[in-house]
Amino acid sequence: MSWVRETKLPWWQRLAMRVVKVGKVPEHIAFIMDGNRRFARKIHVEKAEGHSRGFEKLSEVLQWCLDLGVKEVTVYAFSIENFKRSEDEVDALMKLASEKFDKIMEEEEKLNENGVCIRIIGNMGMLPEYLQRKIARAMYITRLNSKAILNVAFAYTSRDEITHSVRTITEGVSDSILDQEIITDDLVNRCLHTKYCSDPDLLIRTSGETRLSDFLLWQVSSTILYFTKTLWPEITIWHVLGAIFQYQRHYYQMQTPQKLLRMPMEADLATTTAAKSTHHEQIEHFVSDVDSRHWKHMQELIGQTNASRVRDDNSTELNHNL
Repeated sequence: MSWVRETKLPWWQRLAMRVVKVGKVPEHIAFIMDGNRRFARKIHVEKAEGHSRGFEKLSEVLQWCLDLGVKEVTVYAFSIENFKRSEDEVDALMKLASEKFDKIMEEEEKLNENGVCIRIIGNMGMLPEYLQRKIARAMYITRLNSKAILNVAFAYTSRDEITHSVRTITEGVSDSILDQEIITDDLVNRCLHTKYCSDPDLLIRTSGETRLSDFLLWQVSSTILYFTKTLWPEITIWHVLGAIFQYQRHYYQMQTPQKLLRMPMEADLATTTAAKSTHHEQIEHFVSDVDSRHWKHMQELIGQTNASRVRDDNSTELNHNL
């Protein structure tokens, strides 16, 4: 699978794309890529071949999204629950992922030319170390790109992600970096694996299942959901366009009026402002420290011992795009 490929759609599908682009196109689409194993059974091949076909289809779907103007895509590639599958199947998936991340190394120039940023969200510590190193390298070489963003949920579940965020904040309180009273849902959000990601506008699940399977539960409170019976390796541009059309139908219904906030009394304004400033400084210092430790670990995985390189003049841009 090439991570960047040329679009080869017939003229009538390109025309349909242009028609859909007249309306509001979602900036972020998430995919639950379900049905690889059923597809393998359907065409009488091994499960590993079904997963390989699924990766190939991902490359095609990513190009459709890029052509449509979708800036960010998140895919559910491997759930923590998938570790419960047979050892042979898990090993085959790890090997397949390793091969695809090797491909990133070969296509580094093409990825950077097209502005593709690759982020991995999930519990990387559960993966083999050789795969962790390749993932860290993929994130590093594309970290400053921002034209197209691919978030790959690997060794991921929402429950694990939220637990990780809460644990991170608890450590901050225990270390006296954070005051307990300043913990908010925004702080929890900034400690999730998806802290650099926007919330999805549209989520598409294939294979006929109508559940979220512990995927982005924190992030999809306002997301339009689209379910299709089509197996993932068989998804076509028409399914994606149909999902976007459904999103467009509901887009204006999603626009909620701004809530009226009670204005603070003038006597309380100075005190409130001062408290917010102190809290803001604490939070920014804490989040910056968490980011620094995370990226230092990424550099250690790829053998770059000089971790201070990430805290350079471009650190603000880097943190925005990771």
